[in-house]
Amino acid sequence: MGQLLVRGVDEETVAWLKARAAANGRSVEAEHREVLRAARAAGAPEGFWERAARLRAELAGRRVTASEALLREARDER
Repeated sequence: MGQLLVRGVDEETVAWLKARAAANGRSVEAEHREVLRAARAAGAPEGFWERAARLRAELAGRRVTASEALLREARDER
Protein backbone atom coordinates (compact mmCIF):
# COMPACT_ATOMS: atom_id res chain seq x y z
CA MET A 1 0.00 0.00 0.00
CA GLY A 2 1.30 3.47 -0.88
CA GLN A 3 2.03 6.35 1.44
CA LEU A 4 1.57 10.09 1.02
CA LEU A 5 3.22 12.97 2.78
CA VAL A 6 1.39 16.25 2.29
CA ARG A 7 3.42 19.35 3.05
CA GLY A 8 2.33 22.97 3.13
CA VAL A 9 -1.21 22.36 4.36
CA ASP A 10 -2.62 25.53 5.90
CA GLU A 11 -3.47 25.48 9.61
CA GLU A 12 -7.19 26.03 8.98
CA THR A 13 -7.37 22.87 6.87
CA VAL A 14 -5.40 20.88 9.45
CA ALA A 15 -7.78 22.06 12.20
CA TRP A 16 -10.77 21.13 10.03
CA LEU A 17 -9.38 17.64 9.41
CA LYS A 18 -8.64 17.11 13.11
CA ALA A 19 -12.15 18.22 14.08
CA ARG A 20 -13.71 16.00 11.43
CA ALA A 21 -11.61 13.04 12.56
CA ALA A 22 -12.64 13.55 16.19
CA ALA A 23 -16.31 13.85 15.22
CA ASN A 24 -16.10 10.57 13.29
CA GLY A 25 -14.08 8.73 15.94
CA ARG A 26 -11.09 8.23 13.65
CA SER A 27 -7.45 9.19 13.68
CA VAL A 28 -6.45 12.14 11.52
CA GLU A 29 -4.65 9.73 9.20
CA ALA A 30 -7.76 7.54 8.84
CA GLU A 31 -9.87 10.64 8.20
CA HIS A 32 -7.41 11.81 5.56
CA ARG A 33 -7.77 8.43 3.83
CA GLU A 34 -11.57 8.76 3.96
CA VAL A 35 -11.49 12.27 2.46
CA LEU A 36 -9.28 11.02 -0.39
CA ARG A 37 -11.45 7.92 -0.94
CA ALA A 38 -14.63 10.05 -1.11
CA ALA A 39 -13.02 12.50 -3.53
CA ARG A 40 -11.92 9.67 -5.77
CA ALA A 41 -15.37 8.07 -5.66
CA ALA A 42 -17.00 11.37 -6.62
CA GLY A 43 -14.71 11.71 -9.64
CA ALA A 44 -15.51 13.86 -12.64
CA PRO A 45 -19.01 13.81 -14.13
CA GLU A 46 -19.61 11.38 -16.99
CA GLY A 47 -18.12 12.70 -20.21
CA PHE A 48 -16.38 15.64 -18.49
CA TRP A 49 -12.94 15.01 -19.98
CA GLU A 50 -14.34 14.48 -23.46
CA ARG A 51 -16.31 17.75 -23.28
CA ALA A 52 -13.27 19.57 -21.91
CA ALA A 53 -11.08 18.30 -24.78
CA ARG A 54 -13.70 19.34 -27.33
CA LEU A 55 -13.95 22.83 -25.81
CA ARG A 56 -10.16 23.23 -25.79
CA ALA A 57 -10.06 22.24 -29.48
CA GLU A 58 -12.82 24.73 -30.32
CA LEU A 59 -11.05 27.57 -28.52
CA ALA A 60 -7.54 26.82 -29.78
CA GLY A 61 -5.99 29.85 -31.46
CA ARG A 62 -8.89 32.14 -30.57
CA ARG A 63 -8.02 35.71 -29.67
CA VAL A 64 -8.73 36.88 -26.14
CA THR A 65 -11.16 39.80 -25.93
CA ALA A 66 -10.55 42.78 -23.63
CA SER A 67 -13.30 41.67 -21.25
CA GLU A 68 -11.82 38.17 -21.02
CA ALA A 69 -8.42 39.64 -20.26
CA LEU A 70 -9.90 41.78 -17.49
CA LEU A 71 -11.75 38.80 -16.01
CA ARG A 72 -8.60 36.69 -16.03
CA GLU A 73 -6.62 39.50 -14.43
CA ALA A 74 -9.23 39.91 -11.67
CA ARG A 75 -9.33 36.14 -11.10
CA ASP A 76 -5.55 35.91 -10.87
CA GLU A 77 -5.43 38.69 -8.28
CA ARG A 78 -7.48 36.58 -5.84
